[in-house]
Amino acid sequence: MRATFMRRRLLAAVVVGGLIALPSGVGAPAVAAPVESGSQAEAWGTNAEGQLGIGTVGEAANWPTAVTVAGPHTVRAVSAGFAHGLALLSDGTVKAWGSNEFGQLGDGTRTSRPIPGSVAELSGVTAVAAGGRFSLVLLRDGTLRAWGFNFSGQLGDGTTSDRTLPVPVEGLPGRVSAIAAGNNFALALLANGTVMAWGDNFDGQLGQGQADGQPHPVPLAVRLPQRVTSIGTGAYHSLAVLTDGSLRGWGLNATGELGIGNRVSPQPSPVATLGLTGVRVESVDGGFGHSLALLANGRVKAWGSNATGQLGDGTNERRLVPVDVLGLTRVTAVAAGDDGSAANGHSLAITRGSVVAWGLNSHGQLGIGGFASTNRARAVTTGLPSTHSISGGLRFSLAS
Repeated sequence: MRATFMRRRLLAAVVVGGLIALPSGVGAPAVAAPVESGSQAEAWGTNAEGQLGIGTVGEAANWPTAVTVAGPHTVRAVSAGFAHGLALLSDGTVKAWGSNEFGQLGDGTRTSRPIPGSVAELSGVTAVAAGGRFSLVLLRDGTLRAWGFNFSGQLGDGTTSDRTLPVPVEGLPGRVSAIAAGNNFALALLANGTVMAWGDNFDGQLGQGQADGQPHPVPLAVRLPQRVTSIGTGAYHSLAVLTDGSLRGWGLNATGELGIGNRVSPQPSPVATLGLTGVRVESVDGGFGHSLALLANGRVKAWGSNATGQLGDGTNERRLVPVDVLGLTRVTAVAAGDDGSAANGHSLAITRGSVVAWGLNSHGQLGIGGFASTNRARAVTTGLPSTHSISGGLRFSLAS
């Protein structure tokens, strides 16, 4: 998810939801799945700022089929931001590429680069999450590091100063097991099932019972009725799966992205997503104006905006409660991207080890060849022997 418009404040709004997508949870992979030797990352969509990691940059450079991210890396997980990408390698280090005007590549500079380079001073990483213009990682010891844009306190270091090198996220009252990053805010799931949130709260996406325009640079606890097992983010909304398999959401709801049967927005306190009775949610992710849920039975539900078919239900009608994504079974991960508009977006899923995609395809972000959008899931051809991680960015996608 992502966007470059000016959003009721002095900042460029970008979307990201997050990190995505290991089987443990699309907005919140806490652990990386085993990967085959030599597995790399692939990318498709826009390459205007080098976000595909293939060594070139260009406004007109749209790639409607998958290309290999440069470097002989063994990649465990990927995450797409507004215009940058992150890759978690098998040795616990992180590579980053693309736009770097706020230091989101974590190399101590603000120089953008179209080829992956190492994030400085990092090792023992188990999960990555690319926010709009910032980056967040989970370390093996349960602590977090963040870097990049910090206007809203989304780095969680107690300041609003941008950082070009990783800094610790402060004030977390326990070990973290999963992370997710939105446009200018972040979530952390603690080992005890508590959710912490920090950064932008303009649309109530921190779940504190009120929306405000102030930065929140220190993590705040979100009050939820049960322990949480998985978390996810959209551009301006948050999602949490409870231990009973039900779903709660909070934040922006202008296009029905919380799935509560209406478009009353914002929703600054967690509310229950409707229409999921009799099923268990495993993991979640959000775009700008839509959300996806992976169910325990391997099927997928979607809701919210649908102007470009991003809900995959064979229509282009907005849905205020979850509907089935057609034709998908045995899914192990889902991910949502966008184009900077609440109406538009694209979606990804891994089924039987392969990637499928649906929704907006204006820049080739579906990876299905050509630029025609579709409201039904279609196969993406990649060079990966088996896909274990996916992520949707602003008009581009990543997989490994």
